[in-house]
Amino acid sequence: MKRTGFITIVGRPNVGKSTLLNAILGEKIAIVSSKPQTTRNRIAGIETRGEDQFVFLDTPGMFKAQNSLGDFMVKTANSTMQDGDAVILVADAGFAPGDVEESIITYLKRSGIPGILALNKVDLYRREQIAATIAAYAAKHDFFAVVPISAKKGKYVSEVLDECSKLLREGEWFYDEDMITDQSQRQMAAETIREKILRTVDKEIPHGVAVTVEEFVEEETVVRIRAEIFCEKASHKGILVGKNGETLKRIGSYAREDLERLLDKQVYLNLWVKVKENWRDSQRGILSFGYTED
Repeated sequence: MKRTGFITIVGRPNVGKSTLLNAILGEKIAIVSSKPQTTRNRIAGIETRGEDQFVFLDTPGMFKAQNSLGDFMVKTANSTMQDGDAVILVADAGFAPGDVEESIITYLKRSGIPGILALNKVDLYRREQIAATIAAYAAKHDFFAVVPISAKKGKYVSEVLDECSKLLREGEWFYDEDMITDQSQRQMAAETIREKILRTVDKEIPHGVAVTVEEFVEEETVVRIRAEIFCEKASHKGILVGKNGETLKRIGSYAREDLERLLDKQVYLNLWVKVKENWRDSQRGILSFGYTED
């Protein structure tokens, strides 16, 4: 008998939501970075085991938005949470619930949707500190399950999946058995490049960057990709390109390594940097890069 369920992963920025999704799937489908606000769109990760198909919906971190892109990200997280059959709230194991967690708990109470609390980064804290965090959350809400984890190290991730399996419902699957994500290869290529920009360039510049894949030509043994990197200021373009193009070459080299593993082919990557001033501050700007609720 087939079972399925949509499970939304929510929490504040940089708490480990995408890392948890990748750990559950055993594949890297969501980009990760030490910088907050890395995830911008909803990403579906699909895990099929036996007769069970889990559809995990990774979301942008919830924060106080300061521009149109931020508004879009917060709206995406909220609307995706409402679409799920269950919610995984990922929180830092060393801290009591704050405003973001309180708002999610309020939604869980109001909607009646079951919530699993995944307390992440347990490897960083003493047992007593983790126990105090669990007690603080228990005083706020009766979660379906509480699972302390280390998503980065893969510890206790299987326990999260075990708890999710109890919440699946009978029904036909929404995806083919061999699918692990609803993202196209073009989307994953663009996100991989953006991840390497986050890795390579400091401060605020990466948050004002968008990547579009203009050409994606797949041949028998080679994939040829031409991508455009958009930033908000001419000075940012200079930093992204770097002296003699060295920074852009480094971004391309890092991205090519991941893309060749992802596509299992040799990748020719052609990167261009362009300026689109203050695109994050306008609805038209964010729409032009595909940031839509659809």
